[in-house]
Amino acid sequence: MPTHPLDNAIHAALSGPHAHLAERRGNALRYPSDMSPFMALPDIPAAADWADLAALAAPGTKVTLSGPAAEPPAGWRVEARVPLLQFVDDGIAAAPYDEAVHLTETDVPDMLALAELTEPGPFLKRTIEMGAYLGVRRGDRLVAMAGERLRVPGWTEISAVCTDPGWRGRRLGTRLLLAVADGIRARGETPFLHVLESNVNAVRLYESLGFRLRVRTENRVLART
Repeated sequence: MPTHPLDNAIHAALSGPHAHLAERRGNALRYPSDMSPFMALPDIPAAADWADLAALAAPGTKVTLSGPAAEPPAGWRVEARVPLLQFVDDGIAAAPYDEAVHLTETDVPDMLALAELTEPGPFLKRTIEMGAYLGVRRGDRLVAMAGERLRVPGWTEISAVCTDPGWRGRRLGTRLLLAVADGIRARGETPFLHVLESNVNAVRLYESLGFRLRVRTENRVLART
């Protein structure tokens, strides 16, 4: 049984601080499809919850779930499992970054281009509405960014940390991550993040910055049969 709000973080976000963004049918929740692919079920979903999830997803849509939801019942198949590590702030040196600029909707085309180039995870045209985003520009080019994604009571996820390949090695992404963390702490919340278990370099970086592994989890991509 999940006992921590981060055990079912998407559901905790969509039923809590992000409730104003949620699309709901019964106990099934999702972000708008142009904001995030994430959907959520209660910790122990009933058959009716799975039916609501199917109704909430557009026909032919793949469903991305995370956290403790049970294996899907008949009528669903698991198309992919993505192993993730969940890290929480355990004394990172969060600090403002003078070169960081707050990104707004006018920056979204550049943010989408950077995300397409670097593949930091799902980033769509309305993802910026999930939280604050910071970036670094060189001339008119956005070369690095980081921001907030899931907001859970007492916690905010750092996400979309990425740097243009031509500007790596300058710690731009790290400085932005620490600046985003500083903003989260200023609200009295604790930063957390997810990283692919296979991304060994990122895991080492987060551990060196003072993040602590909390739990191993996974994203599951489901489809109706």
